[in-house]
Formats: sequence, C-alpha cells, structure tokens
Amino acid sequence: MAEFSTNTREIGNVSVLEVNGYIDAHTAPQLEGAINDLITRNKYKIVVDFDGLKYISSAGLGVFMAFIETVRSNEGDIKLAAMQPNVFNIFDLLGFPLLYEITHSVDEAVTKFK
Repeated sequence: MAEFSTNTREIGNVSVLEVNGYIDAHTAPQLEGAINDLITRNKYKIVVDFDGLKYISSAGLGVFMAFIETVRSNEGDIKLAAMQPNVFNIFDLLGFPLLYEITHSVDEAVTKFK
C-alpha cells in the first residue's frame, strides 16, 4: 500500500500543507481531508509543499480541482510549491500551470500572498 502523510504549519496568515509520499486513489481522501480541515477553519490561503511527494495520480489532481473554487471565492488561493520534476511534469501535462501558481519554494509561494 502506498504511503502518504500530511503535515500543516502556519507562516503568518498562510497555511502550508506538506504532502509526503504517494497520492493515488487510495490516499487522495487523506489529502481531501487535510484541505477540507483547513477550509472548515476558514484558512483559505494555502500553500501545498510538494517537496516530499514522489508521485501523484489523477485522483490526487482532482482533489485540488474540487477545492479551488471554494478557496478563491473566499479571497484565498491554493499555491503549489517545491515540486520534484516528475511530479511537475504530471501537473504541466494537464495544464495546471495555467490554473495555479506553481513556485520553486514554499517561501516564494507564501510571499505571493502579500
């Protein structure tokens, strides 16, 4: 079974969601739960730190699509940061750079909220 974990930390008024391991159909609900938890706490400025992520499937990509409208309608955003090249290629292939801001580092993504 694929391993996946999340950890959330705050940098000022921005929530940084660290994702580690593999996101697939089995682990996507964990990612969904982590983002949903932020939204229920009115945390709409979200940076997802992909530094520890090795793989993401279409199920994982769908999670981001499920929440982006809610987050943006509450004057927030989901910014994606620190992707490994193989993970970025999957996002790039599906046109995510047109929809989401993707940065090289978490700090860069956090700064974009200011």
